[in-house]
Amino acid sequence: MKMDQTSHPNAQPPMKKLSARIFKRTAIATAILVPVFFAAFVVQRSDVVASARLLEQVLQLTSSKFVDTIGANELYEKAAKGLVRELNDPYSVLFSPKELEQFTQQTGGKYGGVGMEISEVQGYVTVQRVFPNTPAAQGGVQEGDKILQIDTSVARGWTTQQVSDKLKGVPGTQVDVKFGRSGVAEPIPVTFTRAIVHIPAVPYTLVFDGEVGYVLLQQFSETATEELENGIKEVVKAGAKKVVVDLRSNPGGILDQAIASSNLFLPEGVEVASVRGRSGSPQIYNATTSPTFPEIPVVVLIDGRSASASEILAGALQDHDRALVVGTTSFGKGLVQSLFNLDGGYALKMTTAKWYTPVGRTIQKDRAVDANGEIADIGPDSIESDSSIKARPKFTSTGGRTLYGGGGITPDIIVAPDTLLTTEQKLFAAMAPKTQILLTQLLEFAAEKKGKLPANFEVTDELRNEFVKRLADNDMVIDSVLLRSADTAFRRFVGARLTASMFGDSTAKRKYLTDDNQLVRAIEMLKNSSDTKELISYLERTNGKSTPAKKVARKK
Repeated sequence: MKMDQTSHPNAQPPMKKLSARIFKRTAIATAILVPVFFAAFVVQRSDVVASARLLEQVLQLTSSKFVDTIGANELYEKAAKGLVRELNDPYSVLFSPKELEQFTQQTGGKYGGVGMEISEVQGYVTVQRVFPNTPAAQGGVQEGDKILQIDTSVARGWTTQQVSDKLKGVPGTQVDVKFGRSGVAEPIPVTFTRAIVHIPAVPYTLVFDGEVGYVLLQQFSETATEELENGIKEVVKAGAKKVVVDLRSNPGGILDQAIASSNLFLPEGVEVASVRGRSGSPQIYNATTSPTFPEIPVVVLIDGRSASASEILAGALQDHDRALVVGTTSFGKGLVQSLFNLDGGYALKMTTAKWYTPVGRTIQKDRAVDANGEIADIGPDSIESDSSIKARPKFTSTGGRTLYGGGGITPDIIVAPDTLLTTEQKLFAAMAPKTQILLTQLLEFAAEKKGKLPANFEVTDELRNEFVKRLADNDMVIDSVLLRSADTAFRRFVGARLTASMFGDSTAKRKYLTDDNQLVRAIEMLKNSSDTKELISYLERTNGKSTPAKKVARKK
């Protein structure tokens, strides 16, 4: 039987007919697709036009009918700020020309100050801290002094921002200030010559048990890496073979310094962090030089107020198994803001990218602006349970350890700060509404006792009663029942504050070390590890057990 050519396995179909069928199908598909696409375009365009018309109508009606007159310029500015606010990103801001000037001064401009930390207390802005080697220190300003007048303006009732704006200015210019001081009848006049104020990134270092160094890094200023390097060299020279780097409450700062600080410990060429935006390839930041400290065992301390640059340093060392991270989950500030200059002197600071650790963990924790205009967390709190941590996205360090993502840096070992007893919580809660009175009186009390008490003083019954009476004389009466129930905690609080004011933070840290259980745990871990490898395997080796804090000796 003769086979039909078209049914034969090797037969070729007639090309003209097949092409015609394909063309016909394509033509039909195109005929259907074009109207649908065109309709979608028309609908999309119609929606955009309608939305633009909506905005135009609201602006027009507000301009002509609102009960209060609003100028056209102000109206458009409000509309633009409302748009940015509705992005629901607490870090995106539309700056007015004046706000842009202030922002530029705070972040990159050169401005002068006098070197004081201030806060509002009972109607006056009061000095809380005087930084060394500043005009304020040279002018004899003391903690607790009240700012009464700046130049010719009486400062009673001013906010800290108003005072700060008046005190800041071009370096080399002068500002006249009158201070009120406890025990001094007349105002104290001081003429300051403004200067660029440098607040140390590393205020002090300590060595515990002759082998564990402690370096507090409190901000990432332009000299942070240099100060961190010098601080570690200082404790190593004093005999330390292991180091605690304390990033607790460090809000961040200059991000280049975080990269450079990571390079003190990480080898040249490894990734430190990356930035990923909406489009384009990630921007990778690598260590660029040989590390100064390639082998010294390191524990990094973090908490819920460790943010931004702090999280880059902690995350890089954790990802590369170069350090153990101890404490509570960090703040989670991993956004990149870009500044776009606009017409009329305005500028838009808008979030354009996110920071990631070397293994790909996002640093940013989800946040939104709540009904009160405050930044509120969406994700977990900094002190998390084991179950909440394990529910987070899992990543793997370069050495194979499990790490957790989802925003912020989750420590390898969660150590919550010491918790107060119920009675102690009640006492401090009762004192909270008058915190500024409490702190101011502590500063004044310390100034009076300086030179009269040794560094190892104890808060005796007599000293406690004298201070409690002082508080009562200044409109802060403490309930005697509450005070008796939490007497030990109150004495330690007062003692620590007085010690820091009279003898410095480093003396207070040594004296009250056992109150800092996070640091105690870090010291314990380092003392029980001969090198970085043993440190990283600490939990596995000890089954999570720790030695009592009282066994940790302390000395300079």
